[in-house]
Amino acid sequence: MIKVLILCTGNSCRSQIAHGFLEHYTNNSVKIFSAGIEKHGVNKNAIRCMNEIDIDISKHTSNKVDDYLDIDFDFIITVCDNANETCPIFPSNSIKIHKNFKDPSRILNGKYGEHFILTRDEIKNFIIDFVKKYLPV
Repeated sequence: MIKVLILCTGNSCRSQIAHGFLEHYTNNSVKIFSAGIEKHGVNKNAIRCMNEIDIDISKHTSNKVDDYLDIDFDFIITVCDNANETCPIFPSNSIKIHKNFKDPSRILNGKYGEHFILTRDEIKNFIIDFVKKYLPV
């Protein structure tokens, strides 16, 4: 089974949204992990913006990348510049893909608004393109 790690700074928002979309668009045919350089807990507004499109990420957990250093990933996707710059070296032949997305939790002091929806939709398009290009689903 193909294994994908989605990595962000705090594993609270962008990586959780990407994780939700990847589960959705692969019908759980891929083993998906998400983690952060730090662990901040799943952001309630990330859960809210995904619920609005009927994707439930409320049971996701926030994890540190250190928990997964022994896994041989096929793909490692970083969704923010900080994670890309500080990502540990994985001893594998994984394909590394980077795309920086603005952190919607830092805009408007964490209040919910259009910025969550814009980031969610950008991540959705990125994940759709990733699935089409790399995953046989």
